[in-house]
Amino acid sequence: MVMDRAYTFPLVILLACCVTACMANNMNISTDESALLAFKSRMISTIDPSNILIKNWSVSTPVCVWIGVTCGLRHQRVTALDISSMNLSGNIPSQLGNLSFLVSINLSSNYFYGSLPREMIQLRRLQIIDFRFNSFSGQIPSWFGFLQNLRLLNLRNNSFTGFIPPYLSNISTLQDLDLSVNSLQGKIPEDIGNLHNLKTLNLQYNRLTGLIPLTIFTISTLENLTLRRNNLSGNLPVDICRGLPRIKSFRLSSNELDGEIPSNLSECSQLQRLSLSYNKFRGSIPSEIGRIRMLQILYLGSNDLSGSIPPELGNLDNLVELDMPDNFLTGSIPVSIFNISSLKYISIAQNNLSGNFDLLVLGYELPNLEDLNLNSNNPLNGILPVSVGNLSTSLQYLYGYKCGLWGSIPKEIGNLSSLIVLSLYGNQLTGSIPTSVVNLQKLQGLGLPSNKISGSIPDTLCELRKLDGLLLSQNLITGAIPDCLGNITTLRTLYIDDNRLTSSIPASLWLQNDLLELNLSSNFLSGSLPQEIGNLKVAFLIDLSVNRFSGSIPSTIGRLQSLINLSLSHNTLQGSIPESMGKLVSMERLDLSYNNLSGNIPKLFEALRYLTYFNVSFNDLSGEVPTGGRFKNFSSQSFMSNEGLCGDPKYGLPPCHATGPKRRNLKLRVVFALLGIIVLITIAMALAYAVGRYRRKNVVENTTNFAPGTTLSRVSYYELMQATQGYSENHLLGSGSFGSVYRGTLNDGRDVAVKVFDLQHENAFKSFDVECEVLRNLRHRNLCKVISTCSNQDFKALVLEYMSNGSLEKWLYSDDCLLDILQRINIMIDVACALEYLHYGYSTYIVHCDLKPSNVLLDEDMVAHLSDFGIAKLLDEGESNAHTTTMGTLGYIAPEYGLEGSVSIRCDVYSYGIMLMEVFTRTKPSSEIFFGELSLRSWINDSMPNAITRIVDSNLLAPEEEDYTKKLKCLSSVMELALNCSMESANERVNMKDVVVALKKIRFQLLN
Repeated sequence: MVMDRAYTFPLVILLACCVTACMANNMNISTDESALLAFKSRMISTIDPSNILIKNWSVSTPVCVWIGVTCGLRHQRVTALDISSMNLSGNIPSQLGNLSFLVSINLSSNYFYGSLPREMIQLRRLQIIDFRFNSFSGQIPSWFGFLQNLRLLNLRNNSFTGFIPPYLSNISTLQDLDLSVNSLQGKIPEDIGNLHNLKTLNLQYNRLTGLIPLTIFTISTLENLTLRRNNLSGNLPVDICRGLPRIKSFRLSSNELDGEIPSNLSECSQLQRLSLSYNKFRGSIPSEIGRIRMLQILYLGSNDLSGSIPPELGNLDNLVELDMPDNFLTGSIPVSIFNISSLKYISIAQNNLSGNFDLLVLGYELPNLEDLNLNSNNPLNGILPVSVGNLSTSLQYLYGYKCGLWGSIPKEIGNLSSLIVLSLYGNQLTGSIPTSVVNLQKLQGLGLPSNKISGSIPDTLCELRKLDGLLLSQNLITGAIPDCLGNITTLRTLYIDDNRLTSSIPASLWLQNDLLELNLSSNFLSGSLPQEIGNLKVAFLIDLSVNRFSGSIPSTIGRLQSLINLSLSHNTLQGSIPESMGKLVSMERLDLSYNNLSGNIPKLFEALRYLTYFNVSFNDLSGEVPTGGRFKNFSSQSFMSNEGLCGDPKYGLPPCHATGPKRRNLKLRVVFALLGIIVLITIAMALAYAVGRYRRKNVVENTTNFAPGTTLSRVSYYELMQATQGYSENHLLGSGSFGSVYRGTLNDGRDVAVKVFDLQHENAFKSFDVECEVLRNLRHRNLCKVISTCSNQDFKALVLEYMSNGSLEKWLYSDDCLLDILQRINIMIDVACALEYLHYGYSTYIVHCDLKPSNVLLDEDMVAHLSDFGIAKLLDEGESNAHTTTMGTLGYIAPEYGLEGSVSIRCDVYSYGIMLMEVFTRTKPSSEIFFGELSLRSWINDSMPNAITRIVDSNLLAPEEEDYTKKLKCLSSVMELALNCSMESANERVNMKDVVVALKKIRFQLLN
């Protein structure tokens, strides 16, 4: 019995312990359940209406069988939570910190938001945190540093801000750290080198600055280092590979790194990827790179590299992609490169490489080549040889833009059966398009514009059933448009403008229901426009201008609801403008000028809310011009040479008279008119008498209403004193050569700007008179309106509309203001429209002579208004230029104006081009960085198109944006336009009409 009792007591104790353990276990799993239910309460499903996960997490089923939940076998506690890619949204509750056995949590590819709760510091067992592709925000918590078992921390593609916490360097177990694609700033912590087990470090697409810590290059376990798309600077260490024996990938592109590329890279024997593009590396490409035999990817583009391409690169037997465009490389292309059989992609575009295309004879040794880019600035200068057909049949993309190619396109081009894009734009190619292109059955884009190709368009093109874009602009192509083009159902873009095409447009072309762009302008096409034009329902551009089309405009054109740009100008179209065109709700540009159209301008056109350009000049239209909607913004340029039109005098048209008036009413009107004349004469005499008395008494006040049609009452000298508080400095808006501008509030509560002229300046009187003369009769939405004057021998002032957003200069250079690309384009379009009006919208040429950002003012809607006409020049009728004393602002003055005093409207175009550069680079032409022969224009000219990212305002390009490439292309187009405006020879500059068109096209490309 004693023995039995001895065994009984421990057994009871054991049993009690088991019961206690079971009770504790039930309590703990209940804690996990409560934590997950709290998480569930914060969740919503963004796509799945059935909410499978949310319904599955229910107290009616055990936690360990819930979707995404894994429990440990021993403790039956939640050890892993994986609800990735389930389209869930919500934020994380603090209760999640109660999952004390959690080892792995994966919430990736959802829409979770908010900050991470501090209670997660309790998850000491955590090894994996994968929160990538969500919308978490706030700073990265420093308490991550207390999770001493963490192996993977992935916060990629979120909205974290602030600095990288230095405490992360305490996690000695960390192997993978990915903080990429956030908005982190500041420097990379030096202590990050303490992560001695780190294999992957990814900090790309942030806003990090400063030097790359040298400690990173001592992490011997590191295999992948990605720091792309930041603002990191400095040189790479000479012995970069010494502390990184396992490194496989260096991705350091799109930073501000400079110096020479270390030759020591050859010691990174395991290196497979080297990406250093979009930096400021200089010097030559180290030949030692050819020793990295495992290298597969080599990106060195968009730097300042010079010298020749090392032939040793031909030793890279595993190289798949070779990219080194936008540098200053010279010499010939090494033949050894074409011995690398593994190469799929080659881009050596925009260098200064010489030689010719004879190297293509070796193309059969590149069996895997898919993309060959030999684009502009490489003066290969030679014929496109027959050997081009020897290139790999796997070749998909062949670019030879502006390479100085001449001769005909060989029929052997048809051997490239896998070709998707063939672009040979801007060369001197002659001859006809070879019929062998029929073999390119995978071809989607054929670009041959700006060559000298002749002959007709071959019918064989119609057999390319995947063709998306056909670009043959600016050639010498003759004959008719093949009827079979309408059979290419995939066609979206067709440009055959500026050729010598004849005959009519084939009927089949109007059956292209999915065609987006159709440009057949500047040919010799004839015939009428059929009703079937209404089938092009998705087209946004149709340009049939400068042809010989006749007949009427089909009413079915009103079906084209997507149409943005329609030009039928310079034809012989007759009849009336269809009322149905008033239904083209998306229309922005409509040009019907230089035809024989008659009848009225449809009143429905007032409903075209996006219309920014409208031209019906040189027709036979009659009736009243609409005044509502966008017509408020059009000038006389839109309606010239239509004898029957009448309307608002601002259009340069006679007023409209009512039809069929009764005789009695006519007599009444005559009587009232006579009475009105008598009253006006009486008032005029009284005013003249009053003015005479004021002058005789030397009274300061002498005011006149200035702008025609204004309802503003007269403003006296004393009212201006009161309005500006005695012209106090607190009201000062700015000062210029001839005076100062003050903000004032008139007695009726309206804000105005008062420009007070400094009469001590010898040219102040003339400046005042010029502004009065220029602005008295000019009306345009983009000119600063002068609403009154105050003038006598001792005081002269203009009362102007007040622009609440100040000058463009303020917005460019103030740290508190920021203009995005679209805003800057809109502002410069406004300025261009103002100049177009000054140059072409008045009876004489008006030259502003002082274009600069401080003379561009912005109203409350950010609409730009050109101001300060104090040194403007009015050229006499028939006079295109004049000689005068040079005035204006250095840096903006055209060469012929500065050196010879020769002034013309082309001087404004030059100044506009300089200002366009300044607006998008945020760099003044007078900046101290320009000295000697270096100027703003030469700086941009030398950087185009290789290094545009270095010259444009850094605020305009955020690498993480999805439309980064689109913005880059638009900025490049803006800079090209600016260079064309500021040509040294006045005759080579574009005119302001073309500038307006070009900028609006750039805006259209940006928005689509």
